[in-house]
Amino acid sequence: MKAVLHPDDIARQVQEARRGSQAAFTWLYRAFAPLVHAIHLGMSARARAEDLTQETFVIAFGKLDQLREPARFGPWIAMIARRTRHVATIEESELADADAAAWPGAGPESTAQASEALHAIRGLPEAYRETLILRLVEGLSGPEIANLTGLTPQSVRVNLHRGMSRLRDALGIASAQEEIADG
Repeated sequence: MKAVLHPDDIARQVQEARRGSQAAFTWLYRAFAPLVHAIHLGMSARARAEDLTQETFVIAFGKLDQLREPARFGPWIAMIARRTRHVATIEESELADADAAAWPGAGPESTAQASEALHAIRGLPEAYRETLILRLVEGLSGPEIANLTGLTPQSVRVNLHRGMSRLRDALGIASAQEEIADG
């Protein structure tokens, strides 16, 4: 598990980035890139999500002086990512199958399953989609997701639980409780 980001550290890095510190820019990018990438991956092909992540940070760093609460950088950049995504979403429909080669080293069956799961996640409501991608694709824990997004840990747990339930339904996977009841 990664170290939990403290609001004072986030605010300090934002202030340093405002003063032009490249190290602070790098720190903010490394800390929040998984969040921004997850938002874009929820609606875009993998390669496009990576490009949109870069674009989002360029936009955010250009507007850094507009951030009123530096400790709330995560929710602020997430909002920018969602707005950036909406501009790009229209051209994404034809890229839905472009993720197939995105998992190097995976066999054809694993790649197909991953693509199917990602397609199903993309059909979920935004709150579930983002938290599931942060958990399943970016590999973040619940507390890490809460820390990056500004959500409470309880909200993240609820979103993950409900999102997984909907994902299982979308993929036609019975939960362990359903299998016990059927057995």
